Amino acid sequence: MARFVDQAKIFVKAGKGGNGCISFRREKYVPKGGPDGGDGGDGGDVILVADPQIHTLYDFYYKVHFKAENGKPGMGKKMKGRDGEDLILRVPVGTIVRDAETGEILGDLVKPNQKLVVAKGGKGGRGNAHFATPTRQAPRIAEPGQPGEERWLILELKLIADVGMVGFPNAGKSTLLSRISAAKPKIADYPFTTLQPNLGVVKLIEGETFVVADIPGLIEGAHKGIGLGHEFLKHIERTRILLYVLDVSKEKEIIKDYEILKDELKLFNPKLLEKEYLIALNKIDLIPDPEKIKELITLFSKEDQKKIYPISAVTGQGIPELLYALWNKIKEIKEKEEDFINE
Repeated sequence: MARFVDQAKIFVKAGKGGNGCISFRREKYVPKGGPDGGDGGDGGDVILVADPQIHTLYDFYYKVHFKAENGKPGMGKKMKGRDGEDLILRVPVGTIVRDAETGEILGDLVKPNQKLVVAKGGKGGRGNAHFATPTRQAPRIAEPGQPGEERWLILELKLIADVGMVGFPNAGKSTLLSRISAAKPKIADYPFTTLQPNLGVVKLIEGETFVVADIPGLIEGAHKGIGLGHEFLKHIERTRILLYVLDVSKEKEIIKDYEILKDELKLFNPKLLEKEYLIALNKIDLIPDPEKIKELITLFSKEDQKKIYPISAVTGQGIPELLYALWNKIKEIKEKEEDFINE
């Protein structure tokens, strides 16, 4: 399995245009034929393509220099040289592309198969056939091909998912993801098992699907980068819904944990708290008394109580209700997005 890499710096260089040709017609009965030098071919472009089958920037971890093919020189008989092949670099959907020198965002590849030309190939030079005039009928000049564009790029991946799960280490997010999807994240009973985001596709009975991202467990100070917080928090920014996953076995700390999580999101990006959210109280299998669960729910605000779903990722209890609640929220948000686009 490829290592998860969500940032890379690469150098791209487009192909040089082919040189124009200096040539003259040579036919049996035309000893002094006119100029017939063809144009050089254009250099190949460097193009990034968002590929839904790729989930990491790992391919750019070891190899950082990429060059498209040069255009071929022109030939006699006004034959144009072949254009250089474009160089296609496939990146994950959700990749932001920046100019490394200026910081300018060149593109945000958020749609499958979306393309972005990051370096334009040089134009081929004109052959001497273009330079003939009534007073200069045998020009011995042609244009050289133009150089292709070159630049350093910063590639940054931000996962795109419908639901982003956030919670403290060992809250059971990975177990929940493995329960509701075909994803197989590493699972163990100790903190920081998950060291990279995991994506899973949830399939409902009706055939509807949505994507869930398991963001590695946050800790207090994550917004400052503590515990690799910055590397993980950025993946929450593109999700439609947040799902707070809380461990009910930490009865006395559950509200404190919830408030810390919200504070960390707010300090990283205040807009994260504007997202729709639900709350999963996980590990209810460890508290057999239903009344105790009800007591824990009353500790939350009235607004939050409407969004709470007690579940057990281990036994599956309460999970269908949670999944359909998430799906209904996703549909509401998608409808609003479509209305906004159509306005």
